[in-house]
Amino acid sequence: MPQLLHCKQPNNGVFAMLPITRRQLLHDSTYGIGSLALAYLLNEDRLLAQAIKPALEKPRYDTLPKQPHMPPRAKAMISLFMQGGPSHLDLLDYKPKMVEYVDKEFPGKLKQDAIDRATKKVFPSPWKFKQHGQSGIWLSELLPNLGTVVDEITVVNSMTTGVNNHGQSVYALNSGRIVAGHPSLGSWVCYALGSESRNLPAFMSLTDATLPVGGVDFWNNGWLPSLYQGTVIRQREPRILNLDPPPHLKGAPQDNYLHYLEAMNRAHRERHPGEHDLDARIASYELAAHMQTAAKEVLDLSGESAATKKLYGIDNPITQDYGTRCLIARRLIERGVRFVQVLTGNQNWDNHQNIQSILPTMCRKTDKPAAALIHDLKSRGLLDSTLVAWGGEMGRLPVVEGVAEPSKFGRDHNTYGFSWWLAGGGVKKGHVHGATDDFGHHA
Repeated sequence: MPQLLHCKQPNNGVFAMLPITRRQLLHDSTYGIGSLALAYLLNEDRLLAQAIKPALEKPRYDTLPKQPHMPPRAKAMISLFMQGGPSHLDLLDYKPKMVEYVDKEFPGKLKQDAIDRATKKVFPSPWKFKQHGQSGIWLSELLPNLGTVVDEITVVNSMTTGVNNHGQSVYALNSGRIVAGHPSLGSWVCYALGSESRNLPAFMSLTDATLPVGGVDFWNNGWLPSLYQGTVIRQREPRILNLDPPPHLKGAPQDNYLHYLEAMNRAHRERHPGEHDLDARIASYELAAHMQTAAKEVLDLSGESAATKKLYGIDNPITQDYGTRCLIARRLIERGVRFVQVLTGNQNWDNHQNIQSILPTMCRKTDKPAAALIHDLKSRGLLDSTLVAWGGEMGRLPVVEGVAEPSKFGRDHNTYGFSWWLAGGGVKKGHVHGATDDFGHHA
């Protein structure tokens, strides 16, 4: 490579050719007269790029619809969160090779939490798998209803969080961080996109009888304004607390109070511009007033047909509760709510023992309503614009946990490879994405 030289005049007045580094060359060519001349000529010929003037928008904290960066397929999301960790090996991730290792030890390293009950004995699924639909996706016999909509879903068999505890994995999937205090997914979606409803919150959470691990963090707004926090719809009546005013404030007294409160808030905001929490609080008061009518209407299922209620299993005590909440989720999406969670209770899928009795019970409770939701959204033309996501914060290990008789075997945590399924919202239909190893341990 030729030597790079530049001319320098020493103190004695004699010019000398000295080596030049690449950094000096780039510096001199960038800041020298040549670059100025080039810029002048480009400007004369109108070849310079136009300066981009940033759009300085005043921060706005409300749930009015916001324009996304690109045309969306999904306009809303329903999260069917199965807290506790459904066993992917027994539901969605078919591993026939494990049968060859019955009564043998797992041929590799395992990350196990329940050390006192840990074994390395391979535990093939005790349930049969078969292919469903035109796509031929393998599903467990525990999910017969999901098999009727399998050509609408994508099964993702390569989910990971890498943190084997429930709390951190829940946070990872719900907020993108493994610690508490960050805005949840629903809050971010509503902050970014707003809502298509002025009468209902943009983000609503349908809880079970018990709160899952993490509790209120599932619908936490973190450092975002409180307007983006999820609103809880309880399992039993009253489904939304404090929806009605006290008897002595109903009607005109409440209207007078709200008008007075609105005037005070707006006057305070004019004196203190930029207090975004105040903007959010004003919007929340206005929304609460609208909800007194709108929320009652959306929670009233009396107008739904008998066929629809049967589709969701509301006529069956086993599926009644979860089916009711899935149907309410569809009604919320119809009315412009942006993000809906349908939660199962604390650790219901955490099958450290007795998996052969507990897992079928949970599947009987949730399988039919979840499949009905897909059927119903599709029949109403809502599936293409609604993303439905089913899954928990972890899967289970391919080995036995416990040393009791086989009927009481369980599975320990596995966050290194597990399964979810997705439907609607532009998701590829009848598709399996990703894979785990032959034992379902690592993605």
